[in-house]
Amino acid sequence: MDSINTLANYLTNHSASIASEVVDEIIGRFEFHIPKEEIIQAKQMYNEFIVFLADSLDCEEGSVPEVLMEWSKKNGEATAKSGLEISQILMRYPDTRIVFADYMTKLGMEYQLGTQDVVMIIKRVNHILDLSINETVFAFERYKDHLINAAQNEIKELSNPVVPIQDKIAILPLIGKIDADRTDHLLNHVVPRIQQLHIHHLIIDFSGIVNINTEVAMYIFNIQSVFQLLGIEILITGIRPELASRIVQAGIDFTTIKVYGNVKQAIENIQ
Repeated sequence: MDSINTLANYLTNHSASIASEVVDEIIGRFEFHIPKEEIIQAKQMYNEFIVFLADSLDCEEGSVPEVLMEWSKKNGEATAKSGLEISQILMRYPDTRIVFADYMTKLGMEYQLGTQDVVMIIKRVNHILDLSINETVFAFERYKDHLINAAQNEIKELSNPVVPIQDKIAILPLIGKIDADRTDHLLNHVVPRIQQLHIHHLIIDFSGIVNINTEVAMYIFNIQSVFQLLGIEILITGIRPELASRIVQAGIDFTTIKVYGNVKQAIENIQ
């Protein structure tokens, strides 16, 4: 144990130079170019990693410094923010493992550690790398999901625009593909906004719909009941023949809703 403590002290006191040497050797194994700025960043990160490793040598088996997890999380988020794929991180780990295993074996021999101790250190290195990989991937996925959700919400806002055109009159052009998720957004976000605008007549235009199934069509037409309760008159425009046929076949009753061929006709009727 004294030899291990001595090795841990060596790793801590020489972490910067070890990190530089290890990174240079790892990069030398790659068959692709690594930008200089990324090399500098890698040496800084592995400097911290060496300190993490040194601290973990006297920890209970399976434990890992909490700061390592935070470091890995930031690494994954930074990769996601930069637009890189997670594979560009993962493909570097095999060479990283080999270099660290060789380096720790060499140090173990220099400090006359027993085989069992050397194996323990290499296992600890691999364990820390595994946890680091996992947290990096998890953080990458979480941030990617965040970006995707934010983009989807923005698309929903853009695809369900409420356009006031005259006093107390607005148009809701439905654009693109309508699915259950978008209809939920329509009910939970668009309806309150229309109420805030004090709209009395809302023209829902279907002419920009790319695809819509009968179930979703029924959902949208049923929303008009909500508007009626709010004192808002609904006018439907732009229903193509194929959609009208589906609606009739599904037995959807929209006789209480005013339907017009285009927006111009709807506005003229209101006036």
